[in-house]
Amino acid sequence: MNGLIERWKSRLPVTSRTPVVTLGEGGTPLVRADRVAKAAGLPPGAVFLKLEGLNPTGSFKDRGMTLAVSKAVEAGATGVLCASTGNTSASAAAYAARAGLRCVVFLPKGKVAAGKLSQTVMHGAEIVEVDGNFDQALAMAVQAAERLGFTLVNSSNPLRIEGQKTGAFEVVETLGRAPDHHFIPVGNAGNITAYWKGYTELGHRPRMCGWQAAGAAPIVLGRPVKNPKTIATAIRIGRPVSWTAALAARDASNGSIESVTDAEILAAYRFLAREEGVFCEPSSAAPVAGLFKLAKARKAPQGLTVCVLTGHGLKDPGITARFKPRIRRVKAGGRIVL
Repeated sequence: MNGLIERWKSRLPVTSRTPVVTLGEGGTPLVRADRVAKAAGLPPGAVFLKLEGLNPTGSFKDRGMTLAVSKAVEAGATGVLCASTGNTSASAAAYAARAGLRCVVFLPKGKVAAGKLSQTVMHGAEIVEVDGNFDQALAMAVQAAERLGFTLVNSSNPLRIEGQKTGAFEVVETLGRAPDHHFIPVGNAGNITAYWKGYTELGHRPRMCGWQAAGAAPIVLGRPVKNPKTIATAIRIGRPVSWTAALAARDASNGSIESVTDAEILAAYRFLAREEGVFCEPSSAAPVAGLFKLAKARKAPQGLTVCVLTGHGLKDPGITARFKPRIRRVKAGGRIVL
């Protein structure tokens, strides 16, 4: 089973001595989204969706985790540790289990979606519930990692960024070129940083357009948000670790980092599921919500746009309760007119 380390090892900081811990991550589909394009007033073939929810644990986090955990094993680590809104903990727990390492995760109490928490539990991670937000959990995780001598596998670990940059390699490989615009959710801001690194290593400079939730938009506001609030739990972060690097990617690419409301996110989340057959978690719908927001303001980007959908919809199944299903109940053997 080959993953992205084997595929891209010439562009990653690995050697023949690096033990590769993989679950077959990477190689996710890039799907043409003509109905999204039409809704944004763009021509067919103008929008593609990078479906990162089809990585092994259901999110883009696996790209960085395979490398971070592999290098942790190479360095002789006995455990890994992270703070998380859910996806990082699920990924860290899975890759730690694969490597036979101890895994400790710090989670903000009551703020992790059920799908992500269930993965973390089943992969055997030791869970520390923090009565606070993600940023407070991260501060505690950093201290604990230093005390225990564990490898911290949050996106502050540069190896996470190195692994995640391979998403840009795949986009270019599939399209045969870089997109003109790259739309992506922004939470801790590691992924926009990583994609920009990947593109520039290949000699490309697409406009990087990041999207935060309005209730958790520190980069847009220009200041930390003490109590971030949004239904998009994966980007509910008030003090991004990669803030400076994200600004650098934005500025160097002549891009932007803007915000969308929860209502706009949910509208895009529903549109993707019902019009494109793509079920993503709410935070993943933020870039599509951003595209629709620009279109409404008559500012839709011209050229080719790739939207990264970072996690699968089953990561946060509780959100679907907001949308009432059409159910018809009949007795067994009864006649129904459809």
